[in-house]
Amino acid sequence: MVAATAAQAQDDPAHKIVIQVSGPDPAEHKMALNMASNLQKLYGIDNIKVEVVAFGRGLGILTPESAEAARVKSMVMRDVRFSACANTMDKIERKNGKRPQLTEGVEIVPAGVGRIMELQEQGYA
Repeated sequence: MVAATAAQAQDDPAHKIVIQVSGPDPAEHKMALNMASNLQKLYGIDNIKVEVVAFGRGLGILTPESAEAARVKSMVMRDVRFSACANTMDKIERKNGKRPQLTEGVEIVPAGVGRIMELQEQGYA
């Protein structure tokens, strides 16, 4: 187990950040993606892990209807991880009778805020 932890530490980049998106404002969505992109440019893709976690009214950024859908899909290909809150998706499904469709490459996590906490415990800023 110690060997696996040491190997994992060597693969861990020097920088790790989680970006929260919880509001419906398209300007906020664009700014979150700009931050992710700018940080990768600043530190280099191999030197930073970036995860965008969306929940509540911010979940829309991760849907194909979002103005940023093509950009999200492109950023997945550049190693930005996007996480959608299952709690939010469940609430939308109960309200509308239909589960939201997510942009290709987006992952589902049980709880958005829980995911942020887990990432912070792993050293994410």
